[in-house]
Amino acid sequence: MADPGAEFRLEPCRVRASFERASGSYESAAALQARVAAELLERLAQFRFEPGVVLDLGAGTGRVTRELKRRYRRALVIALDLAPGMLHEARRHQRPWRRFARLCGDAHRLPLADASVDLVFSNLMLQWCQPLDAALLEAQRVLRPEGFFAFSTFGTGTLQELRSAWACADAYNHVNHFPDVQEVGDALLRAGLIEPVLDVDRIEMGYADALALMRDLKAIGAHNVTAGRPRSLAGRARLKRMQQAYESFRRDGRLPATYEIVYGACWGAAGRRSAPASAGVVHIAPGSIGRARVRP
Repeated sequence: MADPGAEFRLEPCRVRASFERASGSYESAAALQARVAAELLERLAQFRFEPGVVLDLGAGTGRVTRELKRRYRRALVIALDLAPGMLHEARRHQRPWRRFARLCGDAHRLPLADASVDLVFSNLMLQWCQPLDAALLEAQRVLRPEGFFAFSTFGTGTLQELRSAWACADAYNHVNHFPDVQEVGDALLRAGLIEPVLDVDRIEMGYADALALMRDLKAIGAHNVTAGRPRSLAGRARLKRMQQAYESFRRDGRLPATYEIVYGACWGAAGRRSAPASAGVVHIAPGSIGRARVRP
């Protein structure tokens, strides 16, 4: 996978600390994450799986884990997250008759045995993994050969308006690097995951002003933890320049924040060919996995 550059390298301890601090406010601000999770679950619904073990990789506060346990009632469902605070919050989604396991761990070093998982589900977590290849290799390692991996992650066009606005204010990096769909596909193949199916969607969220967007990002733990971030608080002048630059994107009284979503599905080492491949990666039209999307 292409090196995003030293200035975009994530600092793992800061990633964990950011999500730990956000654990209490995460669900109230995670509307986009919930929307993408619902879409990914719909895509998964077409497969008649009866998994014995399901891993929710990057489970956060466990809302999706609860749904996975509802769907796969006989399975051992595991909520795994890097931040203990997120897993503490996940207790609220437990039901006496429908309990799931909670496990603190790093996606780069999963505390699970080889070939022990039938289904790996990961919603908007992989963008926090550097290198991405290492996390995908771990997913492949724990996945049974006939197992299935369904995921979503942010693509390169994510927060393009915020990135552009900050570029008008200073020379620092304020927005993470996000891989494009080809980078994700190549990384899946290098990890030994079979017949990856990828497609891209764009979701536009609207905000009253740039500060409202930044508050939402903070509430879900999406802090700037790249090596090239500014080491002090943005001064009023820089912040004002960013806000003024962002205003150029205003439409119908709202400021847009674009999120490019890469959806992916693939199999373990045994594989299952589902469509003709081009250069090893299958590309399909958005909405052709699962039911059609409902646009706002």
